[in-house]
Parts: sequence; structure tokens; C-alpha cells
Amino acid sequence: MEIYFDNAATTQVLPRVSDAVVRTMTGTYGNPSSLHHKGYEAEQYVRDARQTIASVLKGDEREILFTSGGTEADNLALVGAAMANCRAGRHLITTAVEHPAVMKTMAYLEEQGFRVTYLPVDGDGIVREADLQAALTEETILVSIMYVNNEIGSVMPIASLSRRAKAFRPSILFHTDAVQAFGKYPIRPAREGIDLMSVSAHKFHGPKGVGFLYVRGKVKIKPILYGGGQQRDLRSGTENVPGIAGMAEAVRAAYEDMEAKRKKLYEIKQCMTEGILSMEGTCIHGRTGSESAPHVLGAGFEGIRSEVLLHALEERGIYVSSGSACSSNHPSTSATLRAVGCDCKWLDSTLRFSFSDLNTVEEAQICLQALREILPALRRYRRS
Repeated sequence: MEIYFDNAATTQVLPRVSDAVVRTMTGTYGNPSSLHHKGYEAEQYVRDARQTIASVLKGDEREILFTSGGTEADNLALVGAAMANCRAGRHLITTAVEHPAVMKTMAYLEEQGFRVTYLPVDGDGIVREADLQAALTEETILVSIMYVNNEIGSVMPIASLSRRAKAFRPSILFHTDAVQAFGKYPIRPAREGIDLMSVSAHKFHGPKGVGFLYVRGKVKIKPILYGGGQQRDLRSGTENVPGIAGMAEAVRAAYEDMEAKRKKLYEIKQCMTEGILSMEGTCIHGRTGSESAPHVLGAGFEGIRSEVLLHALEERGIYVSSGSACSSNHPSTSATLRAVGCDCKWLDSTLRFSFSDLNTVEEAQICLQALREILPALRRYRRS
């Protein structure tokens, strides 16, 4: 039996999604920019996907730009907005707990002459409004704050943070990396004051290599890719029609019975939380219950290296993560755990358990039993 608890890294593609990908890849294989019927058929899939996404966001289909995933969407949002608005100022604000796709893009922008403020977070991984207020200046043109933290599941108060920024100056753009939030929450960008929002399909049972960037109304960004002028010249390149069609199907699936799915995720997470805390030498990072994301749980296991415990679980067919999948091939101490003031004993002894609606409470119970058996054995060999 396999138990897959690494859904924050990627999710299993749904059969209806893979069917849509195969159907468009093998049948509707035309270039959506071609003027003949095959091109028109492909263009319809792209158009329908854009309408589907705009509908769930309560926005306009012209506000959706298809990308190769969350990383490109973050790059396009940050670099595109900074370059398009640099005459108004060169100050950017983000947080100390962002995904590498944001952190490394901000570092690049610093090399281009922009000044970046990295906001601290509290012990639960949440940005304080007062800290954002103190960081705002007349030079600030963009604020980028993730919706859900990918390591400990902290949920940022996006709407109130955006209001605070725009009360200081309405022209300040607000971007959120919603890669871990989309499909879990009914996000409404216009209502929440979001100008730019990054999403990746493979986080909600869609295909890898496709995502989108929401760009509100009259927000100006500059392209970072140049070519044939597709997507209003903001993201050149032939559209990935099979990926886009699959993502649209995944979006429809995510918004079907969303509340029931979220309730199930919280049940699984609560089971795991209570079970882990009942064991000696453990902790949970960040908030628990409904104040945290339903699908991400960061847990510390004192005296045991993350990689050792990860592989011990893997031997039993249980798959988890030792942190962000996008940086796990380059081991280093988690910036998120450091930012929340985590005790040193947890920094290299933390695992991330992340769930999808395909998981069950029974799987959580099996995982907990495995931990109860593994932890004492591993601690007998702990480092002195």
C-alpha cells in the first residue's frame, strides 16, 4: 500500500484531467494561432479554459495569462510589474517566508537597482499589518505576499494587507503567490484587492508545466518573453493547449464541492496533528485547525534528521517531504523555520505532510502508527 502525503509538492492527475490532455494532444493538435479549422479547434480550448478560470475568480477572461507554471507566473508578475512601473518608484516589499520563485526573483531585481524590504513574520508565520505599514514608502510600487506558506501552512490575511498597502497609496500593486491556495479557497482577486496572482496546475490535480497569472484590469506589466506576440504580446510562445485544457478540467474539479473537500482535509490534518503531538519529542509549526491551510502540516521530530525519517517512512510506502520540493535537491536550513524563530533542535528535524482530497483519515492513522514504531528505533541511534 502506498500513502502519498506530499501533495504540496505535486498532486496526482485526475483521470478526467488526463483524458482532456490526451484528447487535445492527439485530436485537437492544431496551433491555436493558425487560421484554419484545426487552429480554430485548438483556440477554442484555450478560450474555454480562460473563461472557466475567469468565472471561478469572478473576473474577466482578458485578465488570465497562461504560463508554464507558478515559477514563470511569479517571474512575470514581479519582473513585469517592476519594470513597467519603475518610473513611479523602485521599492518593492515581500516577506521572509516566500517561495524561492519569489525570493530569487526579488534578488534579481535588487541586482537591477531595485530596493527590496523583506518583512518579518510572527511565530505562526504571519505578516503583521504594522510591519507592512512601517515598510511602505513613497517609492513603493509593489507588495508581494504569499497566500499560503508552502512549508507550514500559514494563511496570510491577504485582503487586509492589500487594503493597508492601497490605503497608503492606491497605485501600489499587490501580488500574491497563490500556488498553495488556489483550489482550497474560493479566491476573489477583485474583492481581496489582488492585482497579480500566480497559480500552478499541478498543485490541484492538473498537469505539470502549466499555470496562469491573473493580471487585474488595467494593471501594466512588461513581458519577460519575446516572440510571436501571443496572449496580447504579454506572454509570447505557442500556447500549451493540452496542458491548458487539462488545467481547466482540474479547475472545474477543484471548485466542485470545495467546502466538503476542505472539511475532509481538515479532518485528516487534525488526525495527524493530534497523533504527532501525542508522541514524545514532537512539535507542530504554525497554527493548527481552521486558522491554517487544510492541506499542509509541518512537524518536528526531536533528535532525528529529516532525511533519515523521510526514508524510513518511504520504506513503508509512505511519501512525505523534508521541506519545499523546489529546494529539496539543494539542502539548506529552511528560511521559513528560521523566520518564525524555530528552536535550533527542529531546523533539520522537520517533515512536511501535505494532503489532497484523494487521501483518507485511515491513511493518516497508518502513517501515525508507522511513526510510533519508527521514532523509538531511530532515537536509539540519535547523535550525541
